[in-house]
Amino acid sequence: MKKLFLTGAIAFFGLASAQKNTLLVGGNIAYSSTKNTDALSNSNTTNTFEFSPTVGYQFADHWTAGVNASFGTNKISDAYKVNTDKIGGFVRYAQPFNETFAIYGDLGIGYQGQKATQTVLNQDFVAKANGMYVQFTPALFINFKNSFGLNFNIGGIGYNNLNDKNSDAKSSTFDFSFGKSINIGISKNFGLKK
Repeated sequence: MKKLFLTGAIAFFGLASAQKNTLLVGGNIAYSSTKNTDALSNSNTTNTFEFSPTVGYQFADHWTAGVNASFGTNKISDAYKVNTDKIGGFVRYAQPFNETFAIYGDLGIGYQGQKATQTVLNQDFVAKANGMYVQFTPALFINFKNSFGLNFNIGGIGYNNLNDKNSDAKSSTFDFSFGKSINIGISKNFGLKK
């Protein structure tokens, strides 16, 4: 199996060292594509895309609270498609080492919904589910100039549950993903007038 995996996390504006009375506005973009071919040369391609905007207020030195969302699509060829939406709150603690390096951790909790569409003989079958998520993600910030720099993380810890709206089907997932992915983002810290 040949696998092409590209994960990009681009934070449009973000956090440096969480100084009091500053605003966090940001987002991540991720994309991956996987092509599978079996022994009979049948193949399918899975494409995944996700956009995650974030807005927060840094209410004290080192502390930020805010709202984040996520909008994702996972499509397997033309036969199966899953749309996932999440919205929730988060709290972030950041600790600078010096003017160049800082670490931070995000703890988030929220609501999620999922819509799966399967196409069989030109007819769509739709299943919907909703539930909640909890996630902790540690990261490293590298400041290049004037609180503008790069964020790096290599996964986190999360819990997800989904309940099917039309049946008693349920799913729960615990995910320990340290080292499974690398996310890189660009960030900038903005001060507010006092």
